[in-house]
Amino acid sequence: MAIPSLLQKAQQWFFKTPERALDQAYEAAKMIEAIENEHFNGNPIAAAYGNYGKSSMAYFQGELKKYLNLIELRMTEFRASSAVVRVSDPKIMEIQVGDRDEPNLTLNVIDKPAIFFRKLQFVDEVRSRYSRAESSPQPTVVMVPENATARPRPAKSAAALPAQSQNGSTNGAIAPLSQPSVKATPANQNGQTKSAGLSGSANVLPRSILRTVDRIRQDLDPNAEEEVVKEFRSSRGRTTTAIKFLLLLIIVPLLTQQFAKNYVVGPIVDYTRAQQEAGIFLNLEMEEEALHELQQYEERLRFEVLIGKVEPIREAEIEERVVEKATEIEEAYRRRSADSVKNVFSDMLAVGAFVLLLVNQKSGILTLKSFMDEIVYGLSDSAKAFIIILFTDMFVGFHSPHGWEVLLEGLSRHLGFPANREFIFLFIATFPVILDTVFKYWIFRYLNRISPSAVATYKNMNE
Repeated sequence: MAIPSLLQKAQQWFFKTPERALDQAYEAAKMIEAIENEHFNGNPIAAAYGNYGKSSMAYFQGELKKYLNLIELRMTEFRASSAVVRVSDPKIMEIQVGDRDEPNLTLNVIDKPAIFFRKLQFVDEVRSRYSRAESSPQPTVVMVPENATARPRPAKSAAALPAQSQNGSTNGAIAPLSQPSVKATPANQNGQTKSAGLSGSANVLPRSILRTVDRIRQDLDPNAEEEVVKEFRSSRGRTTTAIKFLLLLIIVPLLTQQFAKNYVVGPIVDYTRAQQEAGIFLNLEMEEEALHELQQYEERLRFEVLIGKVEPIREAEIEERVVEKATEIEEAYRRRSADSVKNVFSDMLAVGAFVLLLVNQKSGILTLKSFMDEIVYGLSDSAKAFIIILFTDMFVGFHSPHGWEVLLEGLSRHLGFPANREFIFLFIATFPVILDTVFKYWIFRYLNRISPSAVATYKNMNE
């Protein structure tokens, strides 16, 4: 009975593939619309419609690209699956609500094709708002009259715009965003045409002149000083919030670790070890270290007697001093073993506090990411290349295995585990290679797109 049930579930999953893909594309389109309504007053996600910095716009553009890629992927899946499965079946779809043994508890969905077409229309509307920026071979042109300069502003909907007048002149309107073709401008009296693309590639005046005029206009604006002060206060607030959150990420786990070790975990471990008379050493490596330390003390004492550095002492006195040293070593390693056990539990609580901060402070994470982006992207190309080379040589460079070996041995000593040489060598042979691959992919995928000059400087410095 299990195999037919499994086949039935697989069949149902297959027939619901178009609906599932369309729903995911619809949700991604809704996320884009939510960003537009919340941060850009219902306008497309662009720098012209929001007073944000470079890092903030980079974040919004990244979110936009992520959702657009998800829409394209799910729509491709929808088209491929709908070629096999018919999604607009006009038949009534029955959905079981209650127990399968009660056939009367069903829900009829009679407008399923209308729901599909409504979702498709909404997804197409969202895609059409941003398809123009990605399809450069078919730009939308702006009809510019002979005696005016029109600054294009992309419309959010694909509604029809005013057409040309009868005498051949235009109103400077932008072509609808959903229209993929290019409209040519009619010739003027001199037989020439004037048009400007949506991206401003064919402006009547050079961009530098327009920027200069805009800067002069801003300088003469009586509210310019207030805007500058407002922007400065906003930037200072973001910086303060980011630094406070960064300090919280560092201080809270450290305080949690120390507090738990000294006041929560420590008393419990000490009481448990005292009741059970736990051993002195947690592993064989600690015992070997203690024996080696005691042997060195005895050999040093005898050597000092032989060279005359100390007065000659009897063998019984030497044995007494060795016994006293052995007792001191025993107490030291007993405390060290207890500290190792305490570190395991207190570190777990510190990691839990760190994760709890990350989960509950999502706004702080976004602010810190924006702050770090401003710092990194504000550096010069040579500084970016220097930092990349420093980190790559430190963690994945030629001398990095020695550093990883010291770190892993220190971590093992901190937690009271024996330093497994085979595991350390295996980790060094695999993890830096993976880290180096991630660095190279990040440089190729993101940095090469954001700052090609920094990549060129990095290659020249690395060579």
